[in-house]
Amino acid sequence: MAKQNSINLMQFQTIFSSEEACYNHLYQMKWSDGFKCPRCGHSQAYKIKTRKFPLYECVDCKHQTTVTAGTIFEKTRTDLRIWFLAIFLVAHDKRGNSATFLSNQLGICYQTAWTMLHKIRKAMGERDTNYTLAGIVELDDAYFGSPTKGGKRGRGTEQTQVLVGLSLNSIGQPLYVKMEIIPDLRGTTISDFAQRTIEEGSVISSDKYRSYNVLAADPKYEHKPKIFNPKEDSEHLKWLHTIISNAKAFVAGTYHGLGTKHLQAYLNEFCYRFNRRMFKGELFNRLVKACVSVSTITYPELVG
Repeated sequence: MAKQNSINLMQFQTIFSSEEACYNHLYQMKWSDGFKCPRCGHSQAYKIKTRKFPLYECVDCKHQTTVTAGTIFEKTRTDLRIWFLAIFLVAHDKRGNSATFLSNQLGICYQTAWTMLHKIRKAMGERDTNYTLAGIVELDDAYFGSPTKGGKRGRGTEQTQVLVGLSLNSIGQPLYVKMEIIPDLRGTTISDFAQRTIEEGSVISSDKYRSYNVLAADPKYEHKPKIFNPKEDSEHLKWLHTIISNAKAFVAGTYHGLGTKHLQAYLNEFCYRFNRRMFKGELFNRLVKACVSVSTITYPELVG
């Protein structure tokens, strides 16, 4: 199959014009080396054609599974053609797709579109947990959402607080970003974020807010705090703040009135897309691969 960036939307729809074509592609994404039992790892199964998607019964342990089991597509009532088109649109539009837009474009109800998008974002978020920041890492906190009228801005605000880490290459250009909603900006919170997301031996650049001092006491990192003053040093945390601004524009421009509850999912989407900006020919397949690698989430779970 041609790389998805070399074909337009019409060509994509021609290639994946049937459920069978989508199913076969999904099979290859999940079991590229052939069937593998999710319970025992055996490579042979009986194929039972009794439903929309065939059942595969492991020859060894008799466990039954399907191509969609254990993926975001599990128990879906929506055609794979619609799923694939949604993934194509999400993967290739850096501005993001609202549920209203997807509902109109795919001819599905708003609730279905909204749930599908959150399932895709779940796959994006879990996929990115496999990666860590390394080398030179800029670290700072940011605030999302509208402040209460007359309320404080910046640290101490009622806006949602987010910790952001950005790795840079040897010439100071951005590589990968991570964004995480945090309950507070205490040293323990910052330390926990660093332990989970930043590789040992990295150089961490931050401002001189007192809570970041916890990093200086950690022998795994070299901490370089500096007073943030863009007039005197325009390069300090420059890329980090640029990306934060882009993330805020992404959230505000596409998802109007977004509350705190689902903000992390939208930040995951932004980070996932940013971190794969160099893989334009692989965006669709990479996202499908992410979608078959994580379990689903249901509408009641999302709204509960």
